[in-house]
Amino acid sequence: MTAHPAPNARTDQNRNADTPTDPHIAARQKWMSVLARTSRARLETEWSENHGNESWTHLREPQIGMVMVRGRAGGAGQRFNLGEMTVTRCAVTLSDGTVGHSYVKGRDRIQAQYAALFDAVMLRDGSASDFIDTLAAEQAAAKRDHARKVAATKVDFFTLVRGEDE
Repeated sequence: MTAHPAPNARTDQNRNADTPTDPHIAARQKWMSVLARTSRARLETEWSENHGNESWTHLREPQIGMVMVRGRAGGAGQRFNLGEMTVTRCAVTLSDGTVGHSYVKGRDRIQAQYAALFDAVMLRDGSASDFIDTLAAEQAAAKRDHARKVAATKVDFFTLVRGEDE
């Protein structure tokens, strides 16, 4: 008896993680990614200024752990284990029952807590969307600036063919 994937099952061969089919999933992936890359101080300031009156509890206290980071040769080739990375995860519940989750790199428990709080607010009513859009634009600009600086130092190597070996 051979095992076959279930219909519409996503396997490594046919999965493209960059293009989820559900727009709600894509939107959440975007804001979770932005929140995970935002500094603790920035999240803390925004929360205290605009959402400080929110009542919430921990569903899962911030926990520090390790994950295996995987890569692909050439970005699209066979997967391989690159190494381990420290991450912190957290889950919170707002007073209305909305649950937010977060995973952030490193060991900052407070950053993970605020990222989970913003996830919950976004799931509830999207009231932090302007803040997240601003963060996304800043992060994209920083990435473009970094890419421009890296491109300026790029060296193209080439070989000149001499005609005397004919």
